[in-house]
Amino acid sequence: MRMSLLPLIFKQATRNRVRSLLTISGIAIAMFLFTSIQAMQTGVNEATTASADDTKLVVYRKDRFCPATSQLPQDYQSRIERIEGVTSALPIKVVVTNCGTSLDVVTFRGVPKESFLEDREGKLEVLSGSTQEWMSRSDATLVGETLAKRRGLQVGKTFDAAGIRAYVAGIIRSEELQDGNTAFASLDFIQLAGRNQLGIVTQFDVTVSDSSQLEPVAEAIDEMFRTAQEPTMTATENTFIAQIASDMIELVGFARWLGIGCLIAVMALIGNAIVLSVQSRIAEHAILQTLGFRNWQIALLIVGEGALIATIGAVVGGAAAIAATKLTSFSLSVEGQSIPILAGPELLLTGLLVCASLGVVAGIIPAIQASRREITACFRAV
Repeated sequence: MRMSLLPLIFKQATRNRVRSLLTISGIAIAMFLFTSIQAMQTGVNEATTASADDTKLVVYRKDRFCPATSQLPQDYQSRIERIEGVTSALPIKVVVTNCGTSLDVVTFRGVPKESFLEDREGKLEVLSGSTQEWMSRSDATLVGETLAKRRGLQVGKTFDAAGIRAYVAGIIRSEELQDGNTAFASLDFIQLAGRNQLGIVTQFDVTVSDSSQLEPVAEAIDEMFRTAQEPTMTATENTFIAQIASDMIELVGFARWLGIGCLIAVMALIGNAIVLSVQSRIAEHAILQTLGFRNWQIALLIVGEGALIATIGAVVGGAAAIAATKLTSFSLSVEGQSIPILAGPELLLTGLLVCASLGVVAGIIPAIQASRREITACFRAV
């Protein structure tokens, strides 16, 4: 597209401001929904897709999903750690404010503090506060960045959730997705704060020496406790989340059709605006042809107008969706597991490219029709 045509394209798009604003508003709403759906889908993919360097297993109570019903003896830890290929087994007691699907859940995870810091070595960044204070106070928590932002939690303050009153010793950022929506506390503190369940944990996070050991170790753990009073179900962390959140994942997958519907709506809005624009400017196109504009230049003016309107709408809607995601810090939580809603600049860029492409496609047919119209026919149509 030649630079000399850009001012004329902008002038055409802004001449009928009411129609252009209504079209841009419709596109922005559709792109807000599309970007939000894509952000949820990105989070689902990130939380449930395994990678070649995964070395973590989750040991849960067989046929249980809600943390309140998964109760395993803490002494399973020593038996698990004796299995060949196991590097460590971290006992965790999980307490949540809501075991169902929700956007605003507080998850407490009681952990042995020293073992937790060793497990997260190199993966954890303390944004404010300190791990030293966390280690020294029995009621202290390290709060994930996402949870702290959503609940307005600050270092040195206390908060109440799920019947537990806890002190914020630090705000953390972690490479582990689950950590962002979690408050980590002493294992004993969480066990006593609940129903005095000392010696009972919800799950074990097991680290193996090599990713090739994941399946053999999982089978060995479940076989060891197959006839125990509390049998286990062991899976990789990604698989475990996918199993627990299967209904929610299916819902997010179905929402992709809503996203496709949004794109169809965008194309219809742009197409309608372009057709109305072309019909109202038949005489102007004839004058432009008289002044020496070629057919392909007339076509570019029309296609460019569609692309410009689409791009503006995409910027407004996509930016609003990303801002809402960042400001609210919501995540999809179910059964104590969190799936983040991930929206970043790359998602906005994707939306811009998709929307601009739809604007070009929507303007092609009107552009071809206008460019092929004879000058005399244009004046007769006025």
